[in-house]
Amino acid sequence: MREAGAGYNSWNAVTSTGDIHIRTYTLCIVGLGNVGAALVALLQRKRHDLADRYGIAFRITGVASRRLGWLVAPEGFTPEKLVAGDFSEAKEANDLADWLHAAKPDALFEASSLNAETGEPAITHIRAALELGAHAISANKGPVLHAYRELTQLAESKGRSFFFESAMMDGAPVFSLFRSALPAIEILGFRGVINSTTTVILEAMQAGKSFDEAIAGAQRLGVAETDPSADIDGIDAAVKVVEVANVLMGASLKLSDVARQGIRGITPAQLRDAQENGEAWRLVSRARRQSDGSIVASVAPERLEIDDPLAQVQGTSLLIAFETDIFKELIISERDPGPEATAYGMLSDFVNAVRSS
Repeated sequence: MREAGAGYNSWNAVTSTGDIHIRTYTLCIVGLGNVGAALVALLQRKRHDLADRYGIAFRITGVASRRLGWLVAPEGFTPEKLVAGDFSEAKEANDLADWLHAAKPDALFEASSLNAETGEPAITHIRAALELGAHAISANKGPVLHAYRELTQLAESKGRSFFFESAMMDGAPVFSLFRSALPAIEILGFRGVINSTTTVILEAMQAGKSFDEAIAGAQRLGVAETDPSADIDGIDAAVKVVEVANVLMGASLKLSDVARQGIRGITPAQLRDAQENGEAWRLVSRARRQSDGSIVASVAPERLEIDDPLAQVQGTSLLIAFETDIFKELIISERDPGPEATAYGMLSDFVNAVRSS
């Protein structure tokens, strides 16, 4: 029986035991790189758990990327084939609109590359999916940076959700913690080490590498992009500051409102001197509400006492510490996350979206 108010292809079925109602959702994924592939694998691995605990079944009817184009399998792709890069089951759609109408998603996962200047084309992907009545789940920071309120209001008008846990700390529960577990709390400010590439580079320099050698090492590890400027100049961290301030503190910051200084000016000698004096350099992101209600935000390298939780962040780990009217310092941290952690954030958002709709 079709569920009233559901998306295109949400269907109810009753298992043979008669006590569990299974609802099948059609899913589309934009971006089939490391995160997108990890999401497909995680969905498949969690298939039985999703059905047994939440009554959720799924089929993936659309995948898309710049390399693949717009691929559709209305009856559902075989997840194992997708993970293996086998798209023999696919038909090709002409464009985004054609793809969405053919794949008929109940939920869209957006995992394309970040465009920090405009948030496109991810914003267009999400807007189109919401207009058609699908939930939108994003690992892309751009839509949150440039269109958070627009997309949230559109989702609400359609009775759907726009969630983006993986756009902050690889799926660690930052936004959902406050949305679900901490109602009626006021965030006064936050600080954190929320860009891992700079930590990896600073640690390599502290060990004796030059700045260029440290960047090359981070690139070999797959931590730094071919052009690492978004990380080392603090742009990625500033984007995350805007996200958190706007979503959790009700701010209306733009990227240009964040005072930003990257790590280019930090030298190996400074790092070694800090280490010898029981201190450590980290790229620290901050935002704080002022007495007049405005929010001041910054990203800059700071020399920290070694017992500071931010100084303890190592490798690809991340940490954000919130100051609230109840908790002096509430810390969320994750240790060396990978693509599966980001994929989990998207899976968690999907489960929360369909359970609340």
